[in-house]
Amino acid sequence: MNRLEELRGRIEGREARLGVVGLGYVGLPLAVEFGKAGYRVVGFDLDLRKVESLRRGESYIEDVPAEDVAHAVAEGRLVATADFGELSSCDVINVCVPTPLTKTRDPDVSHMARALEEIRKRLRTGQLIILGSTTYPGTTHELFIPMLEGTGLRVGVDFALAFAPERIDPANKKFKVREVPKVVGGETPLCTELAAKVFSAVFDRVVPVSSTQCAEMVKLLENTFRAINIGLANEVALMCDRLGLDVWEVIDAAATKPYGFMRFLPGPGLGGHCIPVDPSYLAWKMKSLNFPARFIELATEINGHMPGYVADKVANLLNEDRLAVNGSRILILGVAYKADVSDMRESPALDVIRHLAEKGAAISYHDPLVRELTVDETRHLKSVDLTDAELGAADLTVILTDHSDVDWERVVARSQRVFDTRNATRSVRQGREKIRKL
Repeated sequence: MNRLEELRGRIEGREARLGVVGLGYVGLPLAVEFGKAGYRVVGFDLDLRKVESLRRGESYIEDVPAEDVAHAVAEGRLVATADFGELSSCDVINVCVPTPLTKTRDPDVSHMARALEEIRKRLRTGQLIILGSTTYPGTTHELFIPMLEGTGLRVGVDFALAFAPERIDPANKKFKVREVPKVVGGETPLCTELAAKVFSAVFDRVVPVSSTQCAEMVKLLENTFRAINIGLANEVALMCDRLGLDVWEVIDAAATKPYGFMRFLPGPGLGGHCIPVDPSYLAWKMKSLNFPARFIELATEINGHMPGYVADKVANLLNEDRLAVNGSRILILGVAYKADVSDMRESPALDVIRHLAEKGAAISYHDPLVRELTVDETRHLKSVDLTDAELGAADLTVILTDHSDVDWERVVARSQRVFDTRNATRSVRQGREKIRKL
């Protein structure tokens, strides 16, 4: 029996030691779930604050309860470290590191390459390496195999390699981690089988596909689908504004159709790590094959235009009452990229604030989950308390994130004017004459 066959038995018996490289929004939930399933898990991260928090049994991710972390740590099911030498003791290694874009919107694989180099130095027979970071089709095959086989070991014979994309949706209370099917694609059928066995301990359903490239494309299709449809919703919002229609009423009415329509909503722009970024990975890959990704490029243009459009609408709304943006006090409500999270990655609020500040507005913000905010090198803000005085002093209150614990009735009642980009005030009955919507 070779070492990969032995690994199959260790996985089935929950005797395999699992490693998770990167303990952020993707890696930590996965590590905790593996611990719950009975595996011994080693979590790796260069951020010593995260490592120390986990060693104390504390969670820094909203969707991961502190009691789950504390229990896993107390039982010895989860150990956190910044020492990558521990990788040699892991039978299965999940790579969950960030994959951002460069300033020119090219894939930045530096985090992935750094993790891969640490794995390469310690690769041994009988290990399974699984990439979970979102990336362009071909990454696992083109980047991982040459580096790992450079050790003299062969994929599918001495070690296994697979890609299994994350499908985390922060603050989603409807679907828990294990309830979202896990897509898995390996470099060989055995690689797929081994990775599927690992994830079947954590996920209710595992969906094997024929290759790592297919699994990579699945992830990009999911998020490109969302980005393009949000782009359509944003363009419809621009159309409705020109036509004098309420886009929210239009969308709500269209959504009553029981088939053939999916409800996507407009907003001040795209945010989060995935939706604004992932389609660009696919567009970049296709450009290298001389294939223009025209839908992606158009949706990116429309979505990227929205923060500027919001700033222009603010100027127009103030102008209706003979107020200039320059010198006006503007209170931003919500700066996280979506409701009920503290995540600021790619948040459109940053661009909206920059646009308004450049026009001379005096900006303040309130966000119950984001206490401090660095807009750029010269602008650092702290969240203000949402007092009646703060609301009343603002010339315009702009809603960019519709956190669920905000009293929107009170916001409208105490504000002079409200610009709502999220339809957060849809249920407000009193003072509707103050509200303008996207």
